[in-house]
Amino acid sequence: MTGDPHSRTDGEAPEDTCGFALADRLAARDARGLRRDLRPIDRVAGRARMAADPRRDRPVYGDEQLVFGSNNYLGLARDDRVVRAARKAAAAVGTGAGASRLVTGDTGLHRALERDLAETKGTERALLFSSGYAANVGTVAALDPDVIFSDDLNHASIVDGCRLADAETVVYDHCDSGSLCEAMAARQDERDAGESWLVVTDSVFSMDGDVAPLSAICDAAERHEAWVMVDEAHATGLYEGAGIVQREGLGDRVQVQVGTLSKALASQGGYVVGSDRLVEYLLNAARSFVFSTGLAPPAVGAAREALRIARQGTRPARLWNAVDRLRDGLESLGYDVLGETQILPVVVGDRDDALALANRLSDRGIVAPAIRSPTVPAGTSRIRIAPTATHAASELERCLDAFELAGRELDLV
Repeated sequence: MTGDPHSRTDGEAPEDTCGFALADRLAARDARGLRRDLRPIDRVAGRARMAADPRRDRPVYGDEQLVFGSNNYLGLARDDRVVRAARKAAAAVGTGAGASRLVTGDTGLHRALERDLAETKGTERALLFSSGYAANVGTVAALDPDVIFSDDLNHASIVDGCRLADAETVVYDHCDSGSLCEAMAARQDERDAGESWLVVTDSVFSMDGDVAPLSAICDAAERHEAWVMVDEAHATGLYEGAGIVQREGLGDRVQVQVGTLSKALASQGGYVVGSDRLVEYLLNAARSFVFSTGLAPPAVGAAREALRIARQGTRPARLWNAVDRLRDGLESLGYDVLGETQILPVVVGDRDDALALANRLSDRGIVAPAIRSPTVPAGTSRIRIAPTATHAASELERCLDAFELAGRELDLV
């Protein structure tokens, strides 16, 4: 007679005696320096209090710190106008959509934001998803291309979409249109008649802060009759109120544009914009859309108002002023700062040095996360700085002062 695995008294968890061995897996992550903890924050803003991971207990927050590690680029997450829009949507429509959009979860509010996004992006139509991750996974899998050409540093959601599509995936060198051209030319001789090819790339890369060479990518794709899909997650709302595709005038050459509402637009959810036929197909075939409850109305209302502010207000200009000051200040201190966008990766190199620098910054009231392998290649560990449009000039100077003192203490500058 077998025993009841739920009635053990020896301290062993059931999952560690049934082949899953979660304790061993966690120990292995510890040994490789890959174990991470959640750190609750009391509010989403340029200033906030953080707590050590409380596990099952309530968090105990420390002193207020300046947050330079958020994707709330325009500082709209606590903007009164955006908060009011979320409340208004909840009062008018409800706190949740209640069902899949294909059942009863499709509201006029969803359609209004989709019209706004399509207008902003200059496309025929848009479709909202529950997250940017869901938009990427669902779109790539639904398109089901025969061959995918994917940038080496594409986001995990794109990578997972390639896996779900079960397509032949060719990875080309990061932001290297020449590598893409070579990969496509090498595969052309084996191409079957009618074979569908998809080139997919982020526009702004979240860990390097650089921008894909979209025009050259479109050139390569057109030579080989391939479609181009661009993820504008870290660009939406920041470049002419739209994205890199619009800044570079490539709207008629990029067949699929994907993005998120959770970064500059200070809300939740993802979207796809493109032709009417593309959207009509995805709302029928993208499983992450079909089988998910519609985006919560407060998130839709908040994102719609944030998009309006991004297009018509001064927030983007204020963000770029903050970015320029931090980049100039960090480089003058001797730090190596990558990229050309609102994301400022300060390369340290050694993993332990990056962690030590992040801790010293935290001691001085600056939240700026250390990013290390496997998120970035070994030997390129870094501090990822992301200012917001609402950081005051004095707060930017405080951040630079902290980097100067901490860097000297660690012999990094």
